[in-house]
Amino acid sequence: MKKKNLPEQPFYIQATSETSRARKTLKHNDAFAVFDTHGDIGAVGGGPDGLFDFDTRFLSKFELLINGVQPLLLGSNVRDDNLHMYADLTNPDIIEDGNVALSKDSIHISRTIFLRDGVMHVRIAVENHSEKDITIDLGLHFDCDFADIFEVRGSRRKRRGYARRRVVENGQVLMSYDGLDGKRRDTSIYFEPAPSQLSESRGNYDVSLKRAERFCIFVAVSCRGPVSASVLPFFKGLRAADRAQKRATASVASIETSSATVNETLCRSISDFYMLVSDTVQGPYPYAGIPWYSTTFGRDGIISAMQVLWMDPSIARGVLRRLAALQSAEINPVKDAQPGKILHEMRGGEMAALNEVPFGLYYGSVDSTPLFVMLAGLYVDRTEDEDLLSEIWPNIERALSWIDTFGDCDGDGFVEYSRATETGLSNQGWKDSFDSIFHADGTLAQGAIALVEVQAYTYAAKQAASRCARRLGLLPRSKQLAEQAEALRVRFEKFFWLEDIGCYALALDGQKKPCAVRSSNAYHTLFCGIASPDRVARLVENLSTNDFSSGWGIRTLARGEVRYNPMSYHNGSVWPHDNAIIASGLARYGHKMNITSIFEGMCKAAGWMDQRRLPELFCGFNMKRGRGPTLYPVACSPQAWASGAPFLIIQAMLGIEFKPSANEITLRNPVLPASLDEITIRDLHLGNASIDFSVRRDGHAVSLRVLKLKGTIRITLVIDPLLQSASGDLKRN
Repeated sequence: MKKKNLPEQPFYIQATSETSRARKTLKHNDAFAVFDTHGDIGAVGGGPDGLFDFDTRFLSKFELLINGVQPLLLGSNVRDDNLHMYADLTNPDIIEDGNVALSKDSIHISRTIFLRDGVMHVRIAVENHSEKDITIDLGLHFDCDFADIFEVRGSRRKRRGYARRRVVENGQVLMSYDGLDGKRRDTSIYFEPAPSQLSESRGNYDVSLKRAERFCIFVAVSCRGPVSASVLPFFKGLRAADRAQKRATASVASIETSSATVNETLCRSISDFYMLVSDTVQGPYPYAGIPWYSTTFGRDGIISAMQVLWMDPSIARGVLRRLAALQSAEINPVKDAQPGKILHEMRGGEMAALNEVPFGLYYGSVDSTPLFVMLAGLYVDRTEDEDLLSEIWPNIERALSWIDTFGDCDGDGFVEYSRATETGLSNQGWKDSFDSIFHADGTLAQGAIALVEVQAYTYAAKQAASRCARRLGLLPRSKQLAEQAEALRVRFEKFFWLEDIGCYALALDGQKKPCAVRSSNAYHTLFCGIASPDRVARLVENLSTNDFSSGWGIRTLARGEVRYNPMSYHNGSVWPHDNAIIASGLARYGHKMNITSIFEGMCKAAGWMDQRRLPELFCGFNMKRGRGPTLYPVACSPQAWASGAPFLIIQAMLGIEFKPSANEITLRNPVLPASLDEITIRDLHLGNASIDFSVRRDGHAVSLRVLKLKGTIRITLVIDPLLQSASGDLKRN
């Protein structure tokens, strides 16, 4: 195949240099911060450092120096629940006139940082551990560029607004930016006590300490104007943040296993997931990821809500209400919007306000709309919340109308996409990079493209809407939707199944020619139930080969396909959320043992990651003895649907199902991976009741044990095909 020049990639995330220090992240609602291991911002290159709020960087530098030099790192980390970051530092040898004026390790510097309500709170404690009195210059250097998040990603702008800064009274510096969008943005930095010298970019403290004496500095950096007295007390604010965080997750089920490494992975995943959840007007919403996608994304929010639906239905409720409120009501080509379509993403920065990027409210995803309907059905199945169903039923109907009209632009029964303008995303499924949809010879698909997974989502959406309509007493509508789903299933099998590769086509292009490519997309058909049972064996056989499985997980593209590249974003990498969807689909069709290998691969990968954190994706190279997975350099970490992935896989392994009207939980064909002897679920809610239980390996089978019960729940262990069960009515003692 001849090499062709690659097309320009709009909104590309640049990776121009290697970072010299690892990065740590904190987030609260719309604000997040990226630090290096020292707790500095912008001290070394290679990372997207900064304090950000509503897609704008409000602090681009915040560096601590001792006598003008960088301190040495002793250690740093983020607390398990992501409440705060801490770093322990010491001084290097301080040289004056060729002599060592202060030997290394004489001073201990402890930095603690937390984020709350758009304010970054910092405590710096300096303690003298030398045998003599000392005097040092402790400097804090700061700066702000008010860069839009897309500028930080690499976009260049022809014009920018006007910035200014000044020192104000009471040890405070105010930096302001008048944007071209007519909006003023302010960064306020408050020091307590006031520095010995304070300028518009630096605060210096002349610190004299006797032996064992300690000196503390408190800094508050606000993204929302001058710091008020109410946000200043550091420890009071930290305690309040801790209490608020505990309240937010009080009703969420927890999981413990017999493996310490798996427990650490699950602890990090749940902490990351709820750090990414933001309080919105409509309810809790999981923002997609840090640093590039810390905002409302439709597809990401929906799939993240599905992953934890069994543990915490409140997330799905917030996602459904928010996306219903933001549902498009207009035709707008720049936004790729049509009536009834569900949001792709929204942005609050200057470039979005000026339409320099189209993402203020952008609807360029083909799958968010059927996924929205699908989530609505799954949520109601889990909770029987008919009040919310009645509230959003008009939104569901508008989404279904979009699927049947704008979504199926040529009337062939499949949902397709094509961007309305050149500024929009060229590919509008979850694999949205420019080169992710192609034919077997590598030629990029052209025209209105029908993705395999989107047809599966649409099938599941119509089935879900049929169940919802029946629940609302709309029986003719329920019957119509069920018939539409079945007609789609039959047509899908005819056009998408490719016997010669033993897989469903990646997509149909604008000429209805199938993209005969083996991709992970095809396995989303199992998740949605559209795959024909007599073809699942071929799919599973294909999936089990080394072409798909890296050992760490299932690749997005099978090795051997012409565009396969294990270092690419979508053409051979491993995505945890993709693996979780595949695992859930395998469980649906009874292939439980394949799920355990996916779970173990993910947990082994996390075991090599910093903080046991599963990133957005990692490279698809084969697992090798004694070596961890290869990281993808600009992956979001943390990312919501990566953090939620282990929980969907656990639901699939244990076969957890709910019947709220019967107060019943079923474990269908539960399995445990070889690395685990036991999984314990605590505080799993069903209505007003909750239950703690454990599933334990019992020889070649598993056993169920109830540990605690509040209210009335019937829990049943079902083993197919013999349908042996161990069940009973469990009531409060």
